[in-house]
Amino acid sequence: MLSSEFLKKLGLTDGEDFSQYLRSLSTPTLVSMGAVAAATTYYLATRPKALPPVCDLSLQSVEVQGEDMARRSVLLNGDSHMTHLYNDAKTMYEFFLRGARMSNYGPCLGSRKPKQPYEWISYREVMERTENLGSAFLHKGHSKTTDQYIGIFSQNRPEWTITEIACYTYSLVSVPLYDTLGTEAISYIIDKASISTIVCDVVDKVEMVLECIKDRPHSVKTIVSMETPSAELVSRGQQAEIHILSLKDMEVIGMNNHQPPVPPCPEDLAVICFTSGTTGHPKGAMLTHGNIVSNCSAFIRTTEVSCPMRPSDVHISYLPLAHMFERVVQGVMIAHGARIGFFQGDIRLLMDDLAALKPTVFPVVPRLLNRMYDKIFGQANTPLKRWVLGFAYRRKEAEMLKGIVRRDSIWDRLIFRKVQASLGGRVRLMITGAAPISPTVLSFLRAAMGCQFYEGYGQTECTAGCTMTLPGDWSAGHVGAPLPCNSVKLVDVPEMNYLAVNGEGEVCVKGPNVFQGYLKDPEKTKEAIDEDGWVHTGDIGKWLPNGTLKIVDRKKHIFKLAQGEYIAPEKIENVYIHSDAVAQVFVHGDSLQACLVAVVVPDPDFLCGWAEDTGLEGTYLELCGRKEVKQAILDDILRLGKEGGLKSFEQVKAIHIHTELFSIQNNLLTPTMKAKRNELRQHFRAQIDELYAVINV
Repeated sequence: MLSSEFLKKLGLTDGEDFSQYLRSLSTPTLVSMGAVAAATTYYLATRPKALPPVCDLSLQSVEVQGEDMARRSVLLNGDSHMTHLYNDAKTMYEFFLRGARMSNYGPCLGSRKPKQPYEWISYREVMERTENLGSAFLHKGHSKTTDQYIGIFSQNRPEWTITEIACYTYSLVSVPLYDTLGTEAISYIIDKASISTIVCDVVDKVEMVLECIKDRPHSVKTIVSMETPSAELVSRGQQAEIHILSLKDMEVIGMNNHQPPVPPCPEDLAVICFTSGTTGHPKGAMLTHGNIVSNCSAFIRTTEVSCPMRPSDVHISYLPLAHMFERVVQGVMIAHGARIGFFQGDIRLLMDDLAALKPTVFPVVPRLLNRMYDKIFGQANTPLKRWVLGFAYRRKEAEMLKGIVRRDSIWDRLIFRKVQASLGGRVRLMITGAAPISPTVLSFLRAAMGCQFYEGYGQTECTAGCTMTLPGDWSAGHVGAPLPCNSVKLVDVPEMNYLAVNGEGEVCVKGPNVFQGYLKDPEKTKEAIDEDGWVHTGDIGKWLPNGTLKIVDRKKHIFKLAQGEYIAPEKIENVYIHSDAVAQVFVHGDSLQACLVAVVVPDPDFLCGWAEDTGLEGTYLELCGRKEVKQAILDDILRLGKEGGLKSFEQVKAIHIHTELFSIQNNLLTPTMKAKRNELRQHFRAQIDELYAVINV
């Protein structure tokens, strides 16, 4: 029955009048009303429901009793940290055994040749090959008690993971090397860890190792090449008393001298991960099986309700395996019997690999996300397209903030389908870490991707992550709550006016994921880990009212200006980078100068479009050389600095325009995309001196 109030609104008194009213309507009107009713009914029936949050999102961490205002995850039942989740998986070797069972010994590691589909090797084959390779290591004199360390010098590929699991199987310790460290650092690591066996992916790296150890005492006895080495290269090795052989031949040695596995214990070392660092020699962080398992388990615990891992999941491996972020992601996948597909080795072909693999799990770093964001908005090249894109984003964001995550809305079909398809169309989990991400970029891409999209924070010294956003909290601008494997506290940094009583200070971490110290470096270890077991990160954090952590500054790079004011350059850079015209920025100052200067790399796409709109002509290089362009960029970053609350002494007084991006290749970024401040300072010494010369005239 229709309500009398509804009929009165239509000017009718009873049901009979309503029937006459309907008969008076034209057919098109009735059809339209029916369509609207049907659409409304369909929407109400198919409207997705928000996943229940894993906790009260207004209280995501709680104080730990007796730990000086430290906070822990609310996902724990008590104050004890999580060490493992599965009773049959307490070491990384047991992770692999569990994954093999979970997958029923199905596909494990995949790779592809150009324009070819992925080819897979099974968990069973991986198990056979790791036992063969590990047995060969033992035959060469390695063991759990003597000569533990195996160097791995390779890009991501199946043989990398096979070598690592071979180490796990026989309680050996992997020591990753990477060419972006440079030959001096590689020599340093080989000597520091006394590495006698190194597994390389290509002949060029074999030659690089030979070059690193030439004409000097060294520990290297065996170099294993994933590619077949030439007779000439083998002969060069013999002259240096080094046995150079192929990985295939090494596995044959192991097959002929097979040894039963020597399973590790949770407290045994698993990895020596040398941090690239922004200054000085790399430091070898010692990580145990228990460290890595606790970190992986905490991630699994956090996501197990909203996005549980399954054997059907597929991960694309392209982030460097020499760093712990990618290693932890792979650990999570292997523990569930999922598949890992490797990129071809060329980041320029990543989109092609994504289309071929169609991954469900896609870890990312901010630099890649920034490119995706810029590309999407670059294609919205008219005011109408930008308005539609913004409208679609706001509709998706409104759903997302209610806890609804999906990729089948009308906005996905009309607007975001292409960007989702560019990642293969099946991604259901993304996680970003390793560097700060703009809240604007993260919020937009969360909406555009329509998948569970987490942000984590941490460092090698706490294995990989120590905080992560929780399912259901899709707000940006923070790095989430402490993971269940650790507590986090903030300690005073009085010289920067950050005090723990105000909920601000240096981020410190304690738990089973905290590393054991730096290899053969007790002094650096003592600097990093205090007497109570807290690792000091050097980052400045702030607790938000809902118990999440916001990273606001960096302690290690602070310096004083001539007048005594403390400066944190990364804080200033994080404000200036929001300028549309800026791709990268390096802020410099020192105690002999009274002001700051900066080197700015303009964004090519924005700069050319802006120039066209303002009537300026010229190529990117020509525009970068024009005074009015330089002044416009300076004016914009100063505006942002003022809006962002920078004090006058924190604002730069002059800038130098540079046209080439800072990169790993030109040695101005670390492999985790952090600025190498010493190298930047030296690289731009002449330009910096010139800026100060003009200012001080």
